[in-house]
Amino acid sequence: MTDVLPVPLPLWAEIATAFFAVLGAAFAAVGSFGLVRLPHFFNRIHAPTLGATAGAWCMTLATIIYFSAQGSSLFLHAVLISVFIALTAPVTTIFLTRAALFRQRQAGENVPPAVGKS
Repeated sequence: MTDVLPVPLPLWAEIATAFFAVLGAAFAAVGSFGLVRLPHFFNRIHAPTLGATAGAWCMTLATIIYFSAQGSSLFLHAVLISVFIALTAPVTTIFLTRAALFRQRQAGENVPPAVGKS
């Protein structure tokens, strides 16, 4: 049985991978802090959505750079994950916001009227 040693990454790839991985983690942390710290549901729903989407794109860039430098060919499989998140996160946010608006209107709270109604 032969041992296969990993190919060392070039310095530029290590720096770029580390930069985007840390940036993605920072976006996710800011989104998490926004979820905890913001006072109202409609404020809180915004921060995690943006944090998750931006964090996922940064992690995707880090993954593409790492595996492209490791394998000496362009690695774009990870883009599918970010596309899926970019498509589903806003839709989920819209559904959650509409459900919250509906519940608050049913409870008689002061919220904006429905579109097309005065």
